[in-house]
Amino acid sequence: MPDIAIIDIGLPGLDGHEVARAVRSDARGAGIKLVALTGSGLPADKLIAIDAGFDEHLTKPLKFDALTRILQSTVPVS
Repeated sequence: MPDIAIIDIGLPGLDGHEVARAVRSDARGAGIKLVALTGSGLPADKLIAIDAGFDEHLTKPLKFDALTRILQSTVPVS
């Protein structure tokens, strides 16, 4: 299982919120850090993402310093 998954909210068919709910409904997905990536950055959008099971919420265009912070806090450096 991956340590982290960056999931676009605006996926066709099954949206990112549904993907997060599916991952969280499986015991194997409990330890994965889920990061929402979206063009919608309103406070309500973040609450919806967190409620769906995401740990983090990033907006487009992606700021690499924010992604770096998340990656460094998730994946141990060897």
